[in-house]
Amino acid sequence: MRKAVAVIDEVCCPSVLAAPMSERDAGELAHAFAALADPARLRLLSLLAAAEGGEVCACDLVAPIGRSQPTVSHHLKVLTEAGLVVGDKRGRWVWYRVLPERLAGLRAALA
Repeated sequence: MRKAVAVIDEVCCPSVLAAPMSERDAGELAHAFAALADPARLRLLSLLAAAEGGEVCACDLVAPIGRSQPTVSHHLKVLTEAGLVVGDKRGRWVWYRVLPERLAGLRAALA
């Protein structure tokens, strides 16, 4: 299992067009983009990004995605481990929000 991105304020990697990438940088980018390569995870990210108040309870993501609660939790875990979202446990539920600075870093890597 891969650890979640520890420092979310840093851009993970330089632009792929600027210079040849190191193996580490390529691995970081590939991990993040692999997390986005699943339609359910992409929809989850979209739902979180568009949410009023900027966060959504995991319990409210099951119906829109049309998957079981364990499946939604798995996809949220993948997004969290890729450093794209962060969860805050409140009682028995976790509230998730997108990390815009991480998405900006991915965009910058492709610029």
